[in-house]
Amino acid sequence: MTIGTIQESNPKLWLAAIKPPMYSVAIMPIWAGTAVAFFETDAIDWWIFSTFVSSAILILAWENISNDVFDSETGIDKNKAHSLVNLTGNKSLIFWLGNLCLSLGILGILAISWWQQDLTVLGLIVLCCALGYAYQGPPFRLGYQGLGEILCFFAFGPLGVSAAYYSQTQSWSISTLGTATVVGIATTLILFCSHFHQVEDDLAAGKRSPIVRLGTETGAKLLPWFCGSIFATIVVFVIAGFFPPATLLGLVGLPFAIQLCRLVGANHDQPELISNCKFIAVRLHFCSCLFLGVGFLF
Repeated sequence: MTIGTIQESNPKLWLAAIKPPMYSVAIMPIWAGTAVAFFETDAIDWWIFSTFVSSAILILAWENISNDVFDSETGIDKNKAHSLVNLTGNKSLIFWLGNLCLSLGILGILAISWWQQDLTVLGLIVLCCALGYAYQGPPFRLGYQGLGEILCFFAFGPLGVSAAYYSQTQSWSISTLGTATVVGIATTLILFCSHFHQVEDDLAAGKRSPIVRLGTETGAKLLPWFCGSIFATIVVFVIAGFFPPATLLGLVGLPFAIQLCRLVGANHDQPELISNCKFIAVRLHFCSCLFLGVGFLF
């Protein structure tokens, strides 16, 4: 089948390549950090918030696009029909499209730093981008060493949430640390779940993801603990008085956690049955982080 035929007959592949649901991953750290800022200051600068969200979406677009480019170089995506490189057949075009998204995203962060006359937010986001590049980009490719989840946690948790909070307050907060932990773990869970169905492709390309290292059965056994840590963090910070009781709304993601653990636990070694388990993790992430933020607003 030619590239042109793929484009014409499989528009769903383009939707899968663009990954619209995944962009909640970019929005939630900004939402959560801003919600904590409102809880503590009773004010939100909506212009900064909207600029930050737009920039975060563009930077995540760069991350996703560049990952397709870098994965095409290792051959790990040879069976991935919805890779942007495979769909277009033009790796150079996709590479520069990603760089354009990154440039526009950083431009928005520069604007925030200019408005505040403070480079702290820019520094945090540049560090996030460096971690994102190190995940798949040469010569690092740390994701191939099984370190992607660690990079993901820090980029979307402590760094991302703290940057959002700082953009509103130009200060720091212990409550932000707890919020960053929740967002970071929930985001990392999505990446962790994305490995279950692609063990063979990862092995063939030399990628030692956590699931390749642990095996799907052990990974499935760890999943309830992984999910539980999200909700345990919320409860502990509420009991300690750093979160208001209303943030227990974040527990609304619990049904998705149960669904995810049951699905993967029963089918961990059957890729065709768990290929979409990461999207259950996306729902868990979205609901838990969204309503955690709502709890701070209330």
